[in-house]
Amino acid sequence: MGFIKALIGIPLALVILVFAFVNNDMAVFNLWPTGIEITVSLSVAIIFLLLFGYIIGWLFTWMSYAKVRQALRAHKKQNKKLAKEQEKLTKEVEDLHGSIENLKASLPEEEKPAWSERFKSAFVGKASAGGEKGE
Repeated sequence: MGFIKALIGIPLALVILVFAFVNNDMAVFNLWPTGIEITVSLSVAIIFLLLFGYIIGWLFTWMSYAKVRQALRAHKKQNKKLAKEQEKLTKEVEDLHGSIENLKASLPEEEKPAWSERFKSAFVGKASAGGEKGE
């Protein structure tokens, strides 16, 4: 976005500056309600009015995004709160995992039968179950 602004803004600014400095004639400005007359170079008046318009536009844009900035601050505050809560819960989960590991270590280990015993019991159980169905 910044590239596009520069691509449009720089040539436009150059054209305006060239236009302003080519018009060197003196101009008289009457400030109507006060009756004050100001005589300045037309180039100074053009540049002053462009800068004044830029500042007013920037100010209105900044003010129009006040609600967005307020919502962003609220979201940042909520994110910090949720991050602290997540950190607390993560610590609790780690403590629970440690407790589970301690409980597992404190339980006596059961002796597991050897593979050959498991293999024999698997077939013996099936053969006796099949024989009972046939009777």
